[in-house]
Amino acid sequence: MTSKSQQTNSAFEILGQKVLAGSREIIELEVAKLYTNAPLSIPIEILHGASPGPVLLVNAAIHGDELNGVEIVRQLVESIDPIKLKGTLIAVPVVNVFGFIHKSRYLPDRRDLNRSFPGSEKGSLASRMAYTFFTQIAQSCQYIIDLHTGAQHRTNLPQIRADLSDEETLRIARAFGTPVTIDSPLRDGSLRSEAGKLGLNVLTYEAGEALRFDPIAIQAGLQGIKRTLQAVGMLRKSRKAFPSTFISTSTSWVRADTDGIVRTLVSLGDKVEKDQVLAYINSPLGSAKSELKAAKGGIVIGQQTLPLVNEGDALFNLAYFEQDDHEVEQLVEEFIEDISDMDLEAAKTDEN
Repeated sequence: MTSKSQQTNSAFEILGQKVLAGSREIIELEVAKLYTNAPLSIPIEILHGASPGPVLLVNAAIHGDELNGVEIVRQLVESIDPIKLKGTLIAVPVVNVFGFIHKSRYLPDRRDLNRSFPGSEKGSLASRMAYTFFTQIAQSCQYIIDLHTGAQHRTNLPQIRADLSDEETLRIARAFGTPVTIDSPLRDGSLRSEAGKLGLNVLTYEAGEALRFDPIAIQAGLQGIKRTLQAVGMLRKSRKAFPSTFISTSTSWVRADTDGIVRTLVSLGDKVEKDQVLAYINSPLGSAKSELKAAKGGIVIGQQTLPLVNEGDALFNLAYFEQDDHEVEQLVEEFIEDISDMDLEAAKTDEN
């Protein structure tokens, strides 16, 4: 008798097209039209495995200026052979095509696509695009990995954000293997929130800065997705154990208490103590200097990169853990070192 893992997969149907087992197809999902009446489409690549398995969506650039995920998706689909895949991988490098073209976070109506789900057929442009993507693509999946970066002039330590009250979501978050995992509340209108309401398991990966390629963020995301594919049975498991992760249930921003020019004293992944000076804020002539201190100890998981600040600007995002912060800092350092080595090896392979 043939086991389930040895069965030939049936064709995968999506957007009125069939993708045969063990093959890949690129499909265009039309979501809007330009002023010229030319269609604007979201490019989607379907990798349909030779054997049955889950359906997993990896999407990037819901915010059009967040580019790391675009490169992660490109490298991911290039590295996977559908013959060796179980189930179906749906890869969407650019969801917000309007924003991507204009290097903007938002849509032309200035709305945030990631606050517009599940959308509406008759709403705003953002609402209509969200509805089309949500109903035609996201609802077809069991798992979703949503790739993001920090906003412009803000950078994030590689991290997973997810609703960890769900056991399966917690399991795949651990498999993804960033050093820091944030048990993050759901935000109404986000893809993660609305997909979660349908019982889908969603991870949000945050790393790097908008409008920049960050090699470590890209390599960490690529490896994390592959480990998640292994965890859900879509790729053969590696003999290597999944990396450790520390879970935080609380984060907060440290904000500037005055205007001026920032001289930062800490970096992503650093452990900080209560009342530690994180930065100095000076006037341009240096006559006035303000110390920006941490209200409590934690790990820096995000920070502003622009040295010009106004009073109230969010400068450092700190995560808080039950474990000793020194252990978390050490894990981050080891993680960055390992990922840097992987990126170097990948670069040598590309050269050859």
